[in-house]
Amino acid sequence: MAAAASVRRWLTGAESDPSVRARYWSEVEGLPSSDARVRRARQAIGRDGWAARLLSVQFKGGQWAAQGTSGRELYRPKYVVTNWVAIVLADLGVTRSDPRVRKTAELILDRWGRPGGDLSGRTGEICVTGNAVRTLVRFGYLDHPTVQRSISWILRTQKSDGGWHCFRSRSGTLDGWEGLAALAEIPEASRDAAVRRSIERGAEFYLRRRLMTEGASRYPPWFRLHYPNHYYYDLLVGLRILTRLGYGGDRRLGPALRWLREKRRPDGTWELDADHPDLDPDRGGYRFPGPVFPFRLEPPQAPSRWATVEALSVLARVEATTGGRSRSV
Repeated sequence: MAAAASVRRWLTGAESDPSVRARYWSEVEGLPSSDARVRRARQAIGRDGWAARLLSVQFKGGQWAAQGTSGRELYRPKYVVTNWVAIVLADLGVTRSDPRVRKTAELILDRWGRPGGDLSGRTGEICVTGNAVRTLVRFGYLDHPTVQRSISWILRTQKSDGGWHCFRSRSGTLDGWEGLAALAEIPEASRDAAVRRSIERGAEFYLRRRLMTEGASRYPPWFRLHYPNHYYYDLLVGLRILTRLGYGGDRRLGPALRWLREKRRPDGTWELDADHPDLDPDRGGYRFPGPVFPFRLEPPQAPSRWATVEALSVLARVEATTGGRSRSV
C-alpha cells in the first residue's frame, strides 16, 4: 500500500528523516528488511536527522542533562533529560548496535534496576516501568534479567478489568497505556502464555471503550495529536498499539479510525496539534514538581512527517488485517 505520490516523495525524499523513511518503506509499503531502501534508511538512523542531533549532545556517560545540571538525575526536569530522550531514540529506531545507545541503556539498567528502583518493579509506576521496558526492548535488551523481571511486574500489576493505572486504583484507565505498549514490543515468538493472556485482556480493555470512552464526557487532549507522547495518551497511541497487536479488523476500532481519517489534511498529511503537556484544566489532576520543558521534533499546527507516517502505518495495518476491505489510505 502506498500514499499519494506527493506525500510519498515528502516522506521518503532526502529532506525527510531516515527514521520516517524506514517506517514508510517497511510499515506502509510493506517492504522487507532486506530491501535496499529499508536498509539504507535504517543505516542512516543515528548518522543523520533527528536521532543524530539528539546523540550529538549526549554526555560521555550516556546521559542528557538540563543546563546547569550534572546529568545524574535521569527523570527530571521533564522532558529533556535521559529518560525522555531515550524514549524518543527508541521510537526513532536506534538500537544497542550503536555504542552510544548501549551507554544509555546500561546507565538506565544500572541506576533503575537496583532494589527499589522503578525498572525493578518493586516501587515502580506503570508509566515509568512500562516506558523503560518498551524503550529497552526496542534497544535490544529483551533478554536482560532486569527487563524480564519488569515484564513480570507489569503482568502482576494489571488490574482485574484488564487495564493499568499509574496511581492507586482498583481499575485501569485509558491513560495507563504503557503496560500494553511494553508487552506489544515482545516478539510473538517470545511471548509466553501469561504475556499473551495479559495482551488479550489489555486489548479488550481498550476495545470495550472504543479507545475513547471513559467518564461522562470526552477528554479533549485524547482527540489531539502529539509527539513525543511520553506518558500521555491520545487516540493515535491507542490505534498504534492495537493495530500492531493484530486488532486492526476489530469493528470497535471504527470510531477511532474515522476520527483519524477526519484528521487528515486536504494535502494528504497529518499535523501535530500540540506539544505535551497538553492538559484539560478541568480534568486530569496532574501536578508537576519543578519546571517542565516541552520537547519537540516538529512544530505543531504544520504538516508533520512523524504524525503522517504514524497514521499511514496504522491504516496500512488495518487494511492488511482486513484483507484490503478497509478504506484505502
